[in-house]
Order: sequence, then C-alpha cells, then structure tokens
Amino acid sequence: MADVGGDDVRRCVDEAVAVLARAPDPTAEVPLMGTDVAGVVWHVGECLHWYGHDLLLGPVDLTAGRYERDPAAGYGRLITGLTTWGEVLARVLDAADPAERGFHPWGSPDPAGFAAMACAEVLLHTGDVVEAVGLRWAPPADVAARVLARLFPHAPADTDPATTLRWATGRADLPGRPRPGSWAYAAAG
Repeated sequence: MADVGGDDVRRCVDEAVAVLARAPDPTAEVPLMGTDVAGVVWHVGECLHWYGHDLLLGPVDLTAGRYERDPAAGYGRLITGLTTWGEVLARVLDAADPAERGFHPWGSPDPAGFAAMACAEVLLHTGDVVEAVGLRWAPPADVAARVLARLFPHAPADTDPATTLRWATGRADLPGRPRPGSWAYAAAG
C-alpha cells in the first residue's frame, strides 16, 4: 500500500473544509470532543500546525510552546486557518526527506507518519462534527485505507475503511469485533 503524503493532506483538508463550511451553527456542541464545532476546527488546524513544526524540528519535544486560539476569530477565520495549516504541512511533507524523523509522544514518525496522523485528525474530527450536527459526508475511502494501514496496521482490512478508522479510535462499532477501549497511533511506523 502506498504511503500517505502532502497531496493526501490537501485532499482531506479540502474535503473537510467543504463540509465544515456548511455547518449550520459553529457553536453547536460536539460531545465527543467536549467543545463546539468551531473548537473542533481550531483543534484540527492546531494539530496540522504542530505536525509541521514537529517534523521540521526533528526528535525535539517542543511541547513547552503553545499556539493559542484568538477568541475574536470568527468561524471563517478558523476555516481559513485550517486550510492554511493544511497547506503549510503539505509543503513541509513534500520537501521532507523520507528518512527524516520528528517528535511525537507515540513515537518518532517519518513524513508519511505525520501525513497519516494529519489525515486521521482531519477525517476523524470532521466525522465527529458531521455526526454531532447531522451533516452528510463520506470521507475518501482510499485515503482512509492508507491511513489505517499506516497507523493501525492490525485493523481489519476487509471492512469499510472510514468506519474502520472510526472503530480503531473507539468511535464506531464493527460487526463481530469489540470496540477498542483505548488506542494509539503506530506513529513511528
């Protein structure tokens, strides 16, 4: 199975933004995330921001620094931020040597690992919003399958990839399989 890369991040962000921009109320609660729609959009943009930094800095833990949300930023600015940080990360991934490693608490991912984690964040949290506010959306199955293969190598490969990704992170049921009680990305690959 092919690695995940910058173009996959761009595609996930583009598809997510298309549905998130249609959210009827950015203040609607997303119970799974403990915040509202706008907070989820912020969270995803922040993840993409940090993944770019984490890969560029190598195996250095930069968690002492924080990127803060502007409380005055409207929902449109949060969507623009998500789009921008997705593109920044994609460019970092595109320029990275495949042997580079960055910091993550679950291992030292290479660029494909960071791309897979970014796509997972976008796909999973967009799904969280969609479920909470009743929008219709189907994540790209081919990207979800590559993300699963990279981050959850022991997940079933004979089921719908988007549902299986949600199952692997404790968000959905798969027939005949118990829902995981805990999970972590196989970030280091």
